[in-house]
Formats: sequence, C-alpha cells, structure tokens
Amino acid sequence: MAPRVRVEGWEALACLRCRTPPARVPGHLVVMEEILAEELDDEEQLMRRHRKEKKELQAKIQGMKNAVPKNDKKRRKQLTEDVAKLEREMEQKHREELEQLKLTFKDSKIDSVAVNVSNLVLDSQPPRISKAQKRREKKAALEKEREERIAEAEIENLSGARHLESEKLAQILAARELEIKHIPSDGHCMYGALEDQLREQDSALTVATLRRQTAEYMQSHSDDFLPFLTNPNTGDMYTPEEFGKYCDDIVNTAAWGGQLELRALSHILKTPIEILQADAPPIIVGEEYPRNPLVLVYMRHAYGLGEHYNSVTRYLAFLISNWWKTPKAGPVT
Repeated sequence: MAPRVRVEGWEALACLRCRTPPARVPGHLVVMEEILAEELDDEEQLMRRHRKEKKELQAKIQGMKNAVPKNDKKRRKQLTEDVAKLEREMEQKHREELEQLKLTFKDSKIDSVAVNVSNLVLDSQPPRISKAQKRREKKAALEKEREERIAEAEIENLSGARHLESEKLAQILAARELEIKHIPSDGHCMYGALEDQLREQDSALTVATLRRQTAEYMQSHSDDFLPFLTNPNTGDMYTPEEFGKYCDDIVNTAAWGGQLELRALSHILKTPIEILQADAPPIIVGEEYPRNPLVLVYMRHAYGLGEHYNSVTRYLAFLISNWWKTPKAGPVT
C-alpha cells in the first residue's frame, strides 16, 4: 500500500513507483506517515509466496526458451522436458508446503481444544479448601450443633423440672424484692456466690481465699466435720488421711461445696448464710450470729450435672419504682 502524506489537514498519495512525496508547500510543514498493511495469516502468506515463485519460474522458463534457437529441434525437445520437470517440482513443492501448513494448523487446533478441555475439567473441580478453612467450618458446625441442642433443651425445659424450679424461685425472690444473679457453673459456684454477696459489703475476699480458709477451719475443727464424711465405697467414716485429702481438694481443685463448707464459712465470716430453694423451706446456717444473712439460691435442676448455687441481687423493677417515688430536690432559687 502506498504511503500517505499528511499536509496541514489534507492527504495525498506519494508516487507508487518512486515513493517520492509531494513537494513541500511553502510555509507549511509536511509530515510523512506510512500506513502499514495488516498482517496476513500463514496460509495467505504462503499462497502469496507461491504466486511469486511461479512468476519467477515463468520468467526463468522464458529466458531458457529465448536461449534456444527455434530450429534446434533436439535442444527444443530437451528444453520442453526440462520445463515440465521444473513445473512438476514446483507444483509438488507447493502442494507439500500447503499440506504441511494444514497439518500444523490442525495440530494447533487439537492442542487448543485439549487445553480448553483441561481448563474445563479444572474449572469444574471444587476449589481446594485450606486446613484453616476446614478448622473454621468444623468449629462453626460444632457451634451450630451446640446452639441447636441448647434450643431443643430450652423447649423441653419449658415443661420440665428446670423451668418449673426457675418459676418458683422467681416468685420466692420477687416476694423479697430480689432476683437471681447467675454465677458460672465451674465447680466454684458456691464460693463464687458468696464472693458476690461479700462484694456487696465491700469485702475483698476471693474464691481462692474462701476455699483456703474453709479447708484450714475444717482441719482445725475436724471433730465437728469428720463424723459427717463417709467413704462412698465402704460407707465407713473418713480416716484422718482421707479427711486430709478432702481438705486438700477444697483448696487445690474445683471440688463442689456443700452444707459442711457453708457451716465452716459461716463461722469464718461470723455471718449467717441463708439458702433459698424452690421445693423446700429456706435453710439458715450460722443463726447464732446476729447479722443480716448472706443469701444464696440452691438449684437442683439448673444444669445437667446437678446442683448449682447462684447469688441474688435487688430486684431491678423495685429499685426503679422506688426511685420514682423518692422526692427529688427542687431547683435552687
């Protein structure tokens, strides 16, 4: 294709043979710009080369004919054979090249299809899940299962012992303008409930301190406690060694506490401890001490493992109603 010449907004074709651009126009800038032809595909390029080679062969044959006199029959005959041979060879060569090109094109198509099929197979496979993702999914599944079990248990408990016990305790506490304050069920619930009650009295005693003091008091007053402890396997009263182990467990483990430990704590704190229950009258330990009792709630059906102690707090609705009834100071005049 002939190069184009852009001259200040108009274009002209250069000379096709000599590629000579148009003359410069005085006062104007002439800019040469060649427009390249689009690339040809392999087959078209091959066909173009074949046509060129055929033209060159015809020119060669014509030169051979011109070199042999017309009246020289022998050389003319040989020339005819040579020309036919050259044409056959070129035709054979062109045919083989064309077949090779088609074969190459076919192989490339097959490879392309194979790659596409491979990609399709890979795309259809599920994405690989990492170990961290598997752990997260397993944890989520376990959490979902746990929540479902809790929901099912809650539905069952609506008509079960736990629900009935909670309703009765709520009524008992409401009559005292109290409500349950939940304590974790970690084996320390009795000591935790007492710690919560003592905190209301600005006491700094902790669960660990209460456990240690309980064990020390029981060991120093073993005659008051040992007769009430028996070996579950034999039914015999604890030996001194077994009693020592029992006291060590109070300090060093999450062993549950009961009435014996409450008795010891009432003496340690010199304060009565009242235990409220749903289906039995309240139990007061340490009545000999003239102080307001620490109040615990004893629940038999709170958890699957059995008994549990909670603390109590003032009933929120009662506090709010009293706040509204309390006279407020008027504006300062």
